[in-house]
Amino acid sequence: MALDCDFLVIGAGVAGLRAAIELSQRGTVLVVAKDSLRESSSEYAQGGIAAALSDDDEVALHEQDTLYAGDGLCDPAAVHTLVEEGPRAIEQLIEWGAEFDREDGKLAFAREGAHSRNRVLHAHGDSTGREIARTLYRHAAAQPGVRFASYSAVVDLLVQGGRATGAVVFDSKTGNLRRIHASSVLLATGGLGRIFRETTNPDVATGDGVAMAWRVGAVIENIEFVQFHPTALFVPNAPRFLLSEALRGDGGILRNSQGEAFMSRYHELADLAPRDVVSRSIVAEMQRTGAAHVWLDMASLDAVYVRNRYPRIYETCKAYGVDITGSSPVHPAVHYAMGGVRTDLDGRTSIAGLYAAGEAASTGVHGANRLASNSLLEGVVFGRRAGRAMADEARAESSGGEPSPLTIPALPSESLRNLAWTGCGISRDRTGLTATLAELRATKWALPEHLTLPDIERRNMHQLTALIARMALWREESRGGHYRSDFPEKNLNFAVPSAISRSAASGQEI
Repeated sequence: MALDCDFLVIGAGVAGLRAAIELSQRGTVLVVAKDSLRESSSEYAQGGIAAALSDDDEVALHEQDTLYAGDGLCDPAAVHTLVEEGPRAIEQLIEWGAEFDREDGKLAFAREGAHSRNRVLHAHGDSTGREIARTLYRHAAAQPGVRFASYSAVVDLLVQGGRATGAVVFDSKTGNLRRIHASSVLLATGGLGRIFRETTNPDVATGDGVAMAWRVGAVIENIEFVQFHPTALFVPNAPRFLLSEALRGDGGILRNSQGEAFMSRYHELADLAPRDVVSRSIVAEMQRTGAAHVWLDMASLDAVYVRNRYPRIYETCKAYGVDITGSSPVHPAVHYAMGGVRTDLDGRTSIAGLYAAGEAASTGVHGANRLASNSLLEGVVFGRRAGRAMADEARAESSGGEPSPLTIPALPSESLRNLAWTGCGISRDRTGLTATLAELRATKWALPEHLTLPDIERRNMHQLTALIARMALWREESRGGHYRSDFPEKNLNFAVPSAISRSAASGQEI
């Protein structure tokens, strides 16, 4: 059967676009996006992109900081690959037109939590992800072999003879399904934050790539490790807009409802402690004081500097009646998934012909907790590596394959999000996790009369919540982004990545 494209890339964020550029030299590439081509987690990445490029920095120091943040579960080879190839990846972005912030003509490097050096580059203050995505999209679109399809949600992967051969795509504009065949497929679908009630992620981040990979038998790794960003805007009827960690890196202070700076009571690094520590500390302080949120105080900084340094954050918060040059109400929210589809250093999953990159993948770089501003770098570095491997291993043709049986859970999306937040949130325990799994397993499933995008997303959300709960229940310790109140210490017996696949689970609907 003739191919619809040589290479199918699912997702139009940084990882998918970088892979498409690499693949364009070796064949036709189709990049499909669930929403518009500009709606991805990459677009919302404010914090920056980290690389050892400054005069006082070293690759070895970046490597050390990343391993420390990963809390014993990083793959050292993956971390070394990231930091070693990172500087050249940044230089290439600059060659392609990326405009990073500069001071006196030189790149301006900032420091964020758990970094030992100033190594974080920003673009237009707080629009780093948007600038990198813009650069990569412009470069990818200029390649003659690259095509794009927006508002095209992938329902399922096609697999035949143990090899990924394409995908079933739902056209949101027409409601029609279409099979797309390809020699290999890349999952670059981004995060899963929208399965939780409180999240900084965009609406598209429902973990689609991880769920569809699980349904065809791919190994899912470290899915219980979810990073909660400490400082999301907490205003009624407003989105949980992220207030970048760079605000605290610049001198912002977290204060409780009594105006006290409290972080020094919880960690020696105070406001620059790792994100999981800061998130749990905020929750503890809220419980201690009975408050619904804490405050991020920027009043000690020059107001003009803050407005110019963080223009997007300033304008967005201003629209909701908050002036970030003073104090802003903040609350933790789900921000990033450390785990995902297990890959090797070249994006290969456990399914032949199926690759993954970016937040949907578990490369081993982040381990139990991601170091700030490593995610955009991971997308660029491993997106390129996955694209190169796909091109080198391409097959001439592919045949059909079958998708998973399409049934949809009856539990509404908002109920699922509340369940994930209460059962699999910042603090977990056996009682909550067991109750979450019981409610998910009791949910009825049915064939949809007319398939819709919310149906597709709800199916993925249900299965991912169950995967997170199962692996969080298995991991009887606290490490990185995973905290068990009934097992508050690390346990050497769990100093290994978790792994689950459909072949090891009972039935399709978990």
